[in-house]
Amino acid sequence: MRNVTVAATQMACTDILDENVANGEKLIREAAGRGANIVLLQELFEGPYFCQDETPDNFQRAKPVEGHPTLAHFQSLAKELGVVLPVSFYEHAGNARFNSVAIIDADGSHLGLYRKSHIPHGGGYQEKFYFSPGDTGFKVWNTAFGRIGVGICWDQWFPECARAMALQGAELLFYPTAIGSEVGNDLWDSSAHWQRAQQGHAAANIMPLIASNRIGPEAGLNGTEINFYGSSFIADQFGEKVAEADRETETVLTHSFDLDEVAMHRDYWCVYRDRRPDLYRPLMSLDGSQ
Repeated sequence: MRNVTVAATQMACTDILDENVANGEKLIREAAGRGANIVLLQELFEGPYFCQDETPDNFQRAKPVEGHPTLAHFQSLAKELGVVLPVSFYEHAGNARFNSVAIIDADGSHLGLYRKSHIPHGGGYQEKFYFSPGDTGFKVWNTAFGRIGVGICWDQWFPECARAMALQGAELLFYPTAIGSEVGNDLWDSSAHWQRAQQGHAAANIMPLIASNRIGPEAGLNGTEINFYGSSFIADQFGEKVAEADRETETVLTHSFDLDEVAMHRDYWCVYRDRRPDLYRPLMSLDGSQ
């Protein structure tokens, strides 16, 4: 048996970085106190979701990996608590900026980066203004508590992302997120759709999935507002939700998995044995052409 306890969290964010870091630390400590080995914070938790507006001043939020104070803070915390932390941050690299996650192992070491591959752009979610398309490719890491893959928010809608990580031997999938109401279409609520898309990744890859989202209303600079709907959750290897947060409450969710048992289920279903990559050429084009 290889029992691993994972945690999803959700919280509201202010424009005071130190407050958000302290709040994130509080949730991680609570999760660790409940036995969590890997704890997921939400996407870009250092501040409000600034992508509602195209404002060059927000470029100053990005910082290089080297000497990044938030990453250093959570490296120390991971070492103290003996937990694995995928930490989302706005990365400045050369003249480029990326929406990135640093993978911090349970001894505080920095295992590497994933840069968000799929970058959305629409009302209230104008990310192409701020982020270059990620250039790392989909990656997995051997941590103290298993081999993990991490996608970021919009990556959730692309089954290719989850499958690529699964093919590289991921045992758990993590998705930090910032998603809420649709600017200009208040009647549209994507929360259930958002969950089901990821539950499908878990079921199709026979692999647990952990998703963390932010909560609360956040105002843009031009009269817009997004209400982030939380609904963070943990799904098991069959796609069933085994833990779920509500839409408004700061929350820590935990659940334990026996990774050996999960691997046995993957072997039983043989979905990896029966793949036909020789027929998947249309996936290599934007229009499905051969």
